[in-house]
Amino acid sequence: MQKGFTIWFTGLSSSGKKTLSSRVHLKLKELGVTNVEVLDGDDARTFLSKGLGVTKEDTDTGVLRLGWVAEILTKHMVPTLVSSVSASRFARDEVRRMIEHTGGKGSFVEVFVDCPVDVCSGRDEKGAYTKARSGELKHLAGVDEPYEEPHRAELHIKTDHVGPEEASALILDHLRSHGLI
Repeated sequence: MQKGFTIWFTGLSSSGKKTLSSRVHLKLKELGVTNVEVLDGDDARTFLSKGLGVTKEDTDTGVLRLGWVAEILTKHMVPTLVSSVSASRFARDEVRRMIEHTGGKGSFVEVFVDCPVDVCSGRDEKGAYTKARSGELKHLAGVDEPYEEPHRAELHIKTDHVGPEEASALILDHLRSHGLI
């Protein structure tokens, strides 16, 4: 029987969260894991969190909404991959609590996608870092807002040193070793 779990990819904008999520999604499908859902923070801001601002309270609310969807999917045995900056440790820990409450201990896997801000800035195709440094964009984590690094992430992947293929293999190894796949 397939197990429900959530992998929560957190890190700065352009750190590689979406790339890793996509790669893990593809690898899970190749392994025969079905009904995998991918939730992206950018899409969530359009559909789940429309109307919220950029204050810490509003961004935490957006993360909690995304976590609520992941909780429901996990409860119904759907492997769920979430890529979201989710800069607040409090919000991520609350999502962990919600998911582990319904899915069981180990059903929440936090992956800290760690990359220096200067490397992220060089990868940024949307120009967010340039806009933030010029003052055109406010509240970008790592520039004018803090990013609170996880204290208890199951995996800490430095994407300035590890490529997507190796990183996705580490994630799949973790899932195997914890009986999730």
